[in-house]
Amino acid sequence: MSTPTKILIGGVGAFLVLSILGWWTVALILLGVTAIPVVGYLMLDPSQRRRVRAQGRKRLGS
Repeated sequence: MSTPTKILIGGVGAFLVLSILGWWTVALILLGVTAIPVVGYLMLDPSQRRRVRAQGRKRLGS
């Protein structure tokens, strides 16, 4: 399946979900999906955050 086809299917699916649930519900879901990793990162100790950042840099170089 080509990339434009995947984008089209995703857009149609997002439109259907938005039309069924209402835009407030979709906005709250997107906020939750964004907030959960941020809160998880902020709960780490400073040493654990350094390890997470080091792994990200290590992946960029490979």
